[in-house]
Amino acid sequence: MIGAGKMDRRIRFERREDVDDGYGNTVAGDWTPQFEQAAHRMWLRGGESTFAARLEGRQPVILTIRCSAQARQVTNDWRAVDTRDGRLYNIRENPKESEDRQFLEMLAESGVST
Repeated sequence: MIGAGKMDRRIRFERREDVDDGYGNTVAGDWTPQFEQAAHRMWLRGGESTFAARLEGRQPVILTIRCSAQARQVTNDWRAVDTRDGRLYNIRENPKESEDRQFLEMLAESGVST
């Protein structure tokens, strides 16, 4: 279980809005902020796939946030931005509830293009 003291990051969640390109096609537009929330960041260490990702300049991480109506809207096509250092995280899997159902945990990755 994560206490309030471990929620030491402030994360802004963003998603791309679909826009019309002027020719009747829908294309991905700019990233639009959805909400900010306190979060816990845990860098993944070990494992062959984690080491391979690091060699490619990517860093897998688990982001944990409190469960809320807004947080349940996050999907793997969103991204997260650490408001403290500006680091971008692509969310790689849809968030999953923790065992006590108070938090959502999601696999994300920094060091990749968005």
